[in-house]
Amino acid sequence: MSFRPIRARIDLAALKHNLKQVRRLAPKSRVMAVIKANGYGHGLLTVAKALNQADGFAVASLDEAIQLRQAGFLHPILLLEGVFSESEWQWVLQHRLDAVVHHREQLESLKNLKIPSPAQSPTLWVKVDTGMHRLGFLPSEVPEVKKALKDWPNQIWMSHFATADENLDFAKQQLEQFLFLSTEKHPKSIANSAAIQSIPESHLDWVRPGIMLYGAAEDIQSTQRTQDISPFKPVMHLEAQVIALKQLQAGDCVGYGCSYVANSPVLMAVLAAGYGDGYLRQIANHPDARVAFQHYRLPIIGRISMDMMTVDATAVAIQIQVGDWVQLWGDQISVQEVAGWAQTIPYELLCGITQRVPRK
Repeated sequence: MSFRPIRARIDLAALKHNLKQVRRLAPKSRVMAVIKANGYGHGLLTVAKALNQADGFAVASLDEAIQLRQAGFLHPILLLEGVFSESEWQWVLQHRLDAVVHHREQLESLKNLKIPSPAQSPTLWVKVDTGMHRLGFLPSEVPEVKKALKDWPNQIWMSHFATADENLDFAKQQLEQFLFLSTEKHPKSIANSAAIQSIPESHLDWVRPGIMLYGAAEDIQSTQRTQDISPFKPVMHLEAQVIALKQLQAGDCVGYGCSYVANSPVLMAVLAAGYGDGYLRQIANHPDARVAFQHYRLPIIGRISMDMMTVDATAVAIQIQVGDWVQLWGDQISVQEVAGWAQTIPYELLCGITQRVPRK
């Protein structure tokens, strides 16, 4: 139970809708739904249940993978960064997990792995660095990797785009290199959310949608866009209640530092939301920063503090009351727009909602 008057409403129908759109964009590919970081802040198990029709789940750590297994999910579950120590391979075996292999130490640790039978070998997702220069075997290392894994029964080869949402020329160079380096006989995967929309030829055997499942990806124009493909829907609707209304007079200031001074009478609404909830302080620095109430956009005034923020509610003085819910982002104000005000990306906002905010 939570008594704090703020909530993140999670639209499960929107999650399911967004998965269907992924399948329509990539009808010949299997879908590895990326639900790491607590389901991008939406709740790991909540998201997994709504995305039950995905072909697999991708997470960042054993903790998340084991939580999914203990909840009864039988899907392939992929550890996107692989194991962090040799001892973790036993957990991979025990819970029947897939694991990314991206550097020599991980390859070496496989030599000591005691597998009851070849059929019980974990599926390895062999990651090749084609230009992201983060994780993955360098092109010069690929022949050695192929030799080391020549008898490994279950392999999927993968890479990761660096610029599929902004520089398609570089992304297509990555795709070309990946197809050249990867083995012909094993399944392949490279497409992320942006590439699913913008580079149809990258879909291959598996696609790995992340941010698009949560309705927070930029809408990239696609040659595949037809009447069968509808817009992705926002999944998280962050809302806070009005906990006080106060009449300001001209010359009154608001909040820490008195950064806002009223030029004329203002009806101010105090909302139970602040950076302690994950609503970033720097959002209020942007002149266009707003919240939504009954399809009105109300300007944020003053600084955002840990537990509260203040808005100019003069335009809705007749309608607004203490106890009313106001939207911080969702279907009226997109999280993409709010991220722009904060000079960040939607990922940070969604993943940054703190545990004291109940997910409904």
